[in-house]
This record gives sequence, C-alpha cells and structure tokens, in this order.
Amino acid sequence: MTPSSGRGLLHLAAAVDQPGAYDAAAYTEPARLAERGGLDFVTLGDGLARPGPDALTVLARVAPETRRVGLVPTVTTTHTEPCHVQAAVTTLDWISRGRAGWRLDAPATESSARLFGRRGAQDGRHPVDRTGAGFPVRGTSTVPRPPQGHPVRVVDATEGPARSTAARYADVALVRAPGCAQAAAAREELRSAAARFGRDPETLRVLASLVVDLGGGEATAEPGWGFPLPGRGRGPGRRGGTRRGAQGPPLYRGGPVDLAELIAAWHGEGAVDGFHLVPAEPRRDLERLVNGTVVLLQHRGLFRTFYPGGTLREHLGLARPVHRYAPAGDGS
Repeated sequence: MTPSSGRGLLHLAAAVDQPGAYDAAAYTEPARLAERGGLDFVTLGDGLARPGPDALTVLARVAPETRRVGLVPTVTTTHTEPCHVQAAVTTLDWISRGRAGWRLDAPATESSARLFGRRGAQDGRHPVDRTGAGFPVRGTSTVPRPPQGHPVRVVDATEGPARSTAARYADVALVRAPGCAQAAAAREELRSAAARFGRDPETLRVLASLVVDLGGGEATAEPGWGFPLPGRGRGPGRRGGTRRGAQGPPLYRGGPVDLAELIAAWHGEGAVDGFHLVPAEPRRDLERLVNGTVVLLQHRGLFRTFYPGGTLREHLGLARPVHRYAPAGDGS
C-alpha cells in the first residue's frame, strides 16, 4: 500500500534501548516488533560513559533474527580508529544484507579522550593514506564494498555544530524540537545548508525525535502539556501533547490515538519527513506504538503496510551511492 500523503513517504523509527539488559533476546524481540510494524529502522544507543553491551555488536547479533527492519547502532567516532569503524559498520551491512546504518557520536570531553590516551576531541573522518592531527590512516579497507554502497549515516542535528555535519554528510538527521514550527524551521535550515554544500536536499531525511510515554492509554493523557496541533486549538479536554523536559529531548505523554494524530499533523504540514520515537518504558510503549499508533496510521493510508525493498536505503527512498572508484560505466 502506498501512503497517500502529498508530503512524501512518512518514515518511522524507534529506539530499542533496554537499560541493564545483556541478553540478546532483550534486543531481538523489540526489533522484531518494530519490523512487524514496518518501521524503517531501530536504533540502539552507546557511548564511552554508558554501561551496557556494545551497540554495534548487539545489532550484529540481532541481524540474522530479522529480515527487513534497518539496524542503526550508535558508533563513537571521536577516538575510535576510522578504519575500525568503517570495517565494523560495513560488516554489519553485509550481515544484515543491506540494512545497516550508523548513528555518529563524537563526545568532546577530556575524560573520554583519556580513556584512549589521546589529547582531546579530534575529527574522526580522514581519507585513506593520510596522517592527520588525530589519526594516521594507511592502506585500503579489508571489507568489500557493502550492499548499500554506503550504510545509512544518521546524525543528531539538534545542536548547531552537528547541524552543519548533518547537512553535509547525513542521510538522516534527527532533531529534538518541542513543536511543529521549530521542527519545520530545523528541517528548512538543514535542507538549505545541504544545498549550499552541493547536495540535493531531497536526499536528506529529517526526523523529529520524541520520547513517548504512552502510559495507560488515552485515559491517562495529561492535558495542558505541549502545544496545539497545526491548524487547531487544544481546547478543553484535548488529550496528549509534548513538552520539553528540563534536561533532555521533548516528551510526548498521552495515548496511541493522539500520538498518531500528532504524527499525521506534523508530517502533513511538511514539518518533518518522519519521527524517531524513544519509548519511555521500552516494552510497554513500543508495543502500544506498533499495535496502536502505527496501525491507525496504516488504516488512514499514511504509513506503509509492507516494505518496498530489502535495504534500509530502499525503506528511506534513497539511492545507492555510485562507487567513486568503479570503472567508467560501472556504478556498482
């Protein structure tokens, strides 16, 4: 089924973080659930100061247990050797048969630098055969070109410096915006910057990132939080909404129906290309997201009921990049 929205395809992704979980099944089950709902991809966070298993390794274990959903681990690039990052992410793309992405993370703290015996944050992207201030990189990759050409690059573009990086390099930019107008402004800024870098803005997907607390359903929605939906007033008794916490990303608290309405409204206004949703309570909220919100969006013809292809790039409507070193006439 092809979504009927005139704003292009609606894209949905979800986080599958499970605090304190070390068993593979704890991540496999939510990834399968997201796949059943047709979500574009799932993310798994990671960081130098974060206790827990390595996100990329976990999703490599999840890959054989899933068939279609994209797999996007956070990969710390600041002090990790670029050749190791490239080999690991490329391997995930092979294992998943073209469903890999990676969420770039570059912590700039001195404490993270000391863990690696380095002086401070450095730029982790250097061409092969170059000695830079942060890394010397020599030779060619030992892992063949991956099925997608380049695994999908995801960047949190909320903060200023990261916004420039996202506009130049990202396939998917995440923005934490407390309202539709702010999300629309961020999307326009990113697309304009992408054009200035010589990119086609249509090759950049901008997703709003929200923490979702679906609580006990519609009955527990708390009125008065957030803002009116585009073109509408909140009015007495209106349920659901978003607010920005004192620290951290915007929070939606309400029920699956109102969340579906919010998603449809933001996308219908052209404010975003989709949403990256972070369950406040992992198991409960992901189940209600897939079995409630997604089903409602599918019923309204706003979200697909099947995957259009096998790779993450196909889910996102992005072309496979041409191989810069391929012989003339061979774009493989």
